[in-house]
Amino acid sequence: MTRWLDPAEDRAWRGLRRIDCTVLADIRRDLTRDAGLSDADYEVMTNLSDAPGDRLRSGRLAHEMRWSTSRLSHQLRRMEERGLVARCHDDDDGRSSTVELTPAGRELLVETAPKHLASVRRHLFDRLTPEQVPQLAAIVDTLLAAAGQPAPEQ
Repeated sequence: MTRWLDPAEDRAWRGLRRIDCTVLADIRRDLTRDAGLSDADYEVMTNLSDAPGDRLRSGRLAHEMRWSTSRLSHQLRRMEERGLVARCHDDDDGRSSTVELTPAGRELLVETAPKHLASVRRHLFDRLTPEQVPQLAAIVDTLLAAAGQPAPEQ
């Protein structure tokens, strides 16, 4: 038997879907306009920049991003062509490779981060009250925990 959404659940679900089409799309559009980066580029770059030495094994990076290795490989190829990342053979594990943020990639990330954060603030946090921000964080933490993901680090 289908368990239909009640009116509050339906409103929340439809609203969440619209957030992706509006708020998050506006943030992605700004990132592309301001830096020529896709959301996927920025996700790869920030994951690498959070790692020691701006470097991760490709399998670990795919796991962190919840991407297939095939999807990551295609993304990395495009980013390598633009000089943002480099892949090299992993000396510790002959079956895998490591991915590293290049100096050019690091420089672009450092240049882009303030503009991107201004966009996130403008399209998201400036529209919330100070009381709503911790509520949103708690909801995100709950949903991530249910999906087996850790809460974002502070």
